[in-house]
Amino acid sequence: MFLPLLFTISLLFSSSAHASLLDFCVADPSLPDGPSGYSCKNPAQVTVDDFVYHALSIPTNTSNLLKFGVTAAFAPQFPGVNGLGISIARADLGVGGVVPLHTHPGASELIYLAEGTIVGGFISGSANTVYYKTLHKGDVMVFPQGVMHFQFNTGETPATVIASFGSANPGVQVTAFALFGNNLPSSFVEKITFLDEAEVRKLKGVFGGTG
Repeated sequence: MFLPLLFTISLLFSSSAHASLLDFCVADPSLPDGPSGYSCKNPAQVTVDDFVYHALSIPTNTSNLLKFGVTAAFAPQFPGVNGLGISIARADLGVGGVVPLHTHPGASELIYLAEGTIVGGFISGSANTVYYKTLHKGDVMVFPQGVMHFQFNTGETPATVIASFGSANPGVQVTAFALFGNNLPSSFVEKITFLDEAEVRKLKGVFGGTG
């Protein structure tokens, strides 16, 4: 008698728990952030367009210093992924283009090379070991959460990368911009990078830093 009763109670609790969960939480950036990201849009105002994103079909602009452009479909751009623990982005690398050393503190990343030839790699935080590989069309590579990683185009044609993330808002910090694109005094940068004054000032000029 006890076991069937326990089983019935567990089913009731399970059913009530599932009933209390939302199927989705479409982002409403006009409201304060919640524990899982943006606050939820009023369900009565949700439409199918909140779950569809078209911009990844459009090539990005690579006419810049890095010959690299990206279109992100994170929660701010793609409200339907809010709270789901997933997102996606498109990166285009012109010939010689570089995705510089950077990290995503909030998510691991999986890339699929849709066009071209690139080198992708990351540096492990535990042993400082570098893992890198030349990737060709159709190849997939994963970058663990929080590790510094990079890609650069080694081919003679533009490359296109589709990247997926284990978060609706993975965050990003680009190492070069973090060091040379802000107002950290040049004397501090020299000490923590072991670069001389001329090199630091040159890089600050390239990345828009001051100080």
